[in-house]
Amino acid sequence: MPGQSGALAFRGNRKQEVDPQVCLAIPGCVVEVVDEHNRLAKVDVAGVKRNVNIGLFDGDEAIEPGDWVLIHVGFAISKIDEAEAHATRALLEGMGAEYEQELAELRESVIE
Repeated sequence: MPGQSGALAFRGNRKQEVDPQVCLAIPGCVVEVVDEHNRLAKVDVAGVKRNVNIGLFDGDEAIEPGDWVLIHVGFAISKIDEAEAHATRALLEGMGAEYEQELAELRESVIE
């Protein structure tokens, strides 16, 4: 909203403002591909395991167990490396309530 500052988050030792209207993509590690036909994989996000759609990745970009992805609204939208996943998670944890709300919503979601 105009005139409102965003939440503060930390990346390393740098403090940065985060736009409160921006949607979050959260990092998760692929545990297994559970349905190849429907392109679903079980992903672990901070201990929460949920199925996500991996249909955006095929061929050379195919998602495999052990891969790290950014997840938004039930879809893996980007492959990332483990270091970036941990850095992103640390940044999100620094957001406090917004990140906790995202995890709560993830716990309640179901994709079958």
